[in-house]
Amino acid sequence: MTAPDDSILSANRAPSVFLSYARADQKRALPVIKAFEQAGMRVWWDGLLEGGDTFLPTTEAALESADAVVVLWSRTSVESNWVRDEATRGRERGCLVPLSLDGSHAPLGFRQFQAVNLSKWRGRADAPEMQAAIRAVTTLAGHPNPLSSKAAGPSRRGVLIGAGAAAVAVASGGIIWRMLLPGAARATENTIAVIPFSNLGDESQSYFSAGLSEELRATLSRNRTLRIAAPTSSAEFRGKAEDVLAIAKRLGVAHVLRGSVRQGTDLIRVSVELLNGKDAALDWSAQLDRKPSEVLALQTEIAAIVGKELEKQINTKAIAEGRSGDLAQLGGTRNAKAFDAYLRGKALVESSESEATDRAALTKFDEALTIDPGYASALAARSKILAVIANETASLADLRLFYDRSVESAQAAVRLADRLAEAHSALGYALYNGRLDPKAARGPYDRSRELGTGDADVLRTFALYAAFTKQAGDAAEAIESSLSLDPLNASAFRAAGYVAYAGRNYAATIARMEEALKLNPKLSAAHSAIGSAQYLSGQTEAAAKSFAAESLAIFRLPGEAILLRKIGDVAGAQAAFDLLDKDYGKTANYQLAQVLAQWGQRDRALDRLDAAARARDSGLLLAATDPLLDPVRGDRRFADLLSRMGLA
Repeated sequence: MTAPDDSILSANRAPSVFLSYARADQKRALPVIKAFEQAGMRVWWDGLLEGGDTFLPTTEAALESADAVVVLWSRTSVESNWVRDEATRGRERGCLVPLSLDGSHAPLGFRQFQAVNLSKWRGRADAPEMQAAIRAVTTLAGHPNPLSSKAAGPSRRGVLIGAGAAAVAVASGGIIWRMLLPGAARATENTIAVIPFSNLGDESQSYFSAGLSEELRATLSRNRTLRIAAPTSSAEFRGKAEDVLAIAKRLGVAHVLRGSVRQGTDLIRVSVELLNGKDAALDWSAQLDRKPSEVLALQTEIAAIVGKELEKQINTKAIAEGRSGDLAQLGGTRNAKAFDAYLRGKALVESSESEATDRAALTKFDEALTIDPGYASALAARSKILAVIANETASLADLRLFYDRSVESAQAAVRLADRLAEAHSALGYALYNGRLDPKAARGPYDRSRELGTGDADVLRTFALYAAFTKQAGDAAEAIESSLSLDPLNASAFRAAGYVAYAGRNYAATIARMEEALKLNPKLSAAHSAIGSAQYLSGQTEAAAKSFAAESLAIFRLPGEAILLRKIGDVAGAQAAFDLLDKDYGKTANYQLAQVLAQWGQRDRALDRLDAAARARDSGLLLAATDPLLDPVRGDRRFADLLSRMGLA
């Protein structure tokens, strides 16, 4: 007699389910068991154990033989080691089907599987959420759904989705089918996003989890074989239960690294997982327990492991000379208290709430450097915040002092860590904006670009410098690289708009600035930049609307003064000019010069530019490419000014 075909045997055998749950959830588990049994399935659960059965061998046998391992996640079960172990085996066998009894998220290591939400389920086997669970099990077992009116066999796509547990997110009605279609994640294999780690402890410790993940991102970015999505774009997903496939698609990366931090008095526990952006499969995960005094090694330890895992998959060279583990070369510290102060300062910088938070950040960087004077990353961060304070809130009397301190800090960082890209970037910025010395800034900026090919912030800063010093090709290349690394950063698109504006590409200026405003509708200076581009393109009415939408008066008033004069409202134009002069005075000499140049008052415009030079107004750095100054561009006084600044 001919042996029966395996597929026939499979089709005639009832699907088998191993049910994993926390004992405290047994009452809620019983209706789930009943629904599966009504669907014709054989369900194994620990309530079936006879008095004489040996628990472990019987459970293991059922776990290994089941067609599907159904895990009931809940607030209780996520803490159960038994449930986690059983879920791990289901994941390893490729037959895990997760359900959420109360809407709880699965623990790290299992979130790449879409869970069916049963929090509103009332026990009916034909309810949509239970039907989704039954479909997932029957697909894994190669059976049609017994309760479905459509008994057609599963397609290959159905098998793929079923293997990832439930295809349908029933609670929201959303589906993930489209994310499995070709083209969903076409990023090169060496691209990765580091999502800000979740803080599982006290809210006051959130700076630590955010800072640790950012330091990990920075450490990985120094590995020349990898391309790391920038922090602003990655931070878009902080605290959000976004699907890994959606994150990878939006950021254009092939891998997503995420994790959590639980910080206690005696122990810091970091859980981290690396997920594939094409199918959300777990490529690697780890849990690291360290004493607070050992926390400094965490970011380099994780970075080294992740780097090696990625390189193993993409078949690239090993980390060059093992540099990702060399704290001194990377500008780090070996003092835990200095590291903590540095992270607190970084958190304050990121908040960017006010002058008070900027100065508080400076205090924290000073604290870190008091503890460890050789902490190069803290010196670079200190340099940047000093320049920000000088540029935005310092008085004219303190301006030079703050910029001088910014230059000194950056120079010290470079001496300590010559391969630290952000140190060279900070020095270039301080020399360029503080000393108004484009020639002196060129070396540090070039070095920052050489070392920071994977750092979007470094590339963006370099691009702006290159654009305003008439290096259009370098500017375009750097800003495109920055955007590819940081595609959800409004400031990156604003910078791209400035690069286009410096190149007199007004259509691109408008397009880039509009992209920036889509990401952040409150972004300053974007509306005024659009208005200037529209004005220079002859779009008078559109420009008027754009200038009116600008939130900062120092950017809005010059545009209005220029535009009102253009349309014949001389009184209105003069009123806008006078208000700008009254409210901003010496700090707005450059903007007042723009207005006067467009009004055709050449000598007054040049007088204002001379005043800006005496006040060391960093707005002058735009002069070489600023189209609003074209009416005075042929004047010898203007040429002499550019020459003195090294911009001619």
